[in-house]
Parts: sequence; structure tokens; C-alpha cells
Amino acid sequence: MPRICDVSGKKTGWGKQVTRRGLAKAKGGVGLKTTGITRRSFRPNLQVVRVLLPNGEVRRLRLATSVIKRGMVTIQYEGRSRDIPLLKAVHGRQADWKRRSALAT
Repeated sequence: MPRICDVSGKKTGWGKQVTRRGLAKAKGGVGLKTTGITRRSFRPNLQVVRVLLPNGEVRRLRLATSVIKRGMVTIQYEGRSRDIPLLKAVHGRQADWKRRSALAT
């Protein structure tokens, strides 16, 4: 399964890590020398969240933490794009109560 956010589309980015030695000229040295360059990855902070949809259905989504902080999720729902508030679905006994209160609002 790819490491991609279901809402924002954030995915793993690639770059390089540059290792240097020496003292910078501004600090009185002769300058920094590059001693190695290696590939590295920048991974998004993805979390699996159980989202409560307006019809009471629970769907698991892989969301970036930046999307979770926003509190609104834009997803394909009933054939079109919709903005829904991010309500985390709970496990256990409170699940029914949470669903009913979300549908009432």
C-alpha cells in the first residue's frame, strides 16, 4: 500500500543529505568541505483514522496530521466531492451514541 494521504495526496518525497566537515569561513575557518551525499526520503506523518460519515457509515482513512488539524475532510461521498467535519469514530459502547448525536446535528 503506498504511503499517500487519502485527502491531500501528500506522499513520500526524495532528497539528499549532505555531510560536511570543517569550519565555516564566517567563523574563522577555511570553509566547509562536502564529504558525502546520500539519498534520503521525506515521509508524511500519516495516521489511520476511523471517520464517521454523515450517513452513519464508518470508513478508515490514511490522513496526514496536517489534514487532521484542519478538522474538515473533502472526500468523494455519494458520487460527488463533499466537505465533512472530521469526526473520529469511537470503538465500543459509545459508538452508537456518537453516531446518533452526529446524525442529529
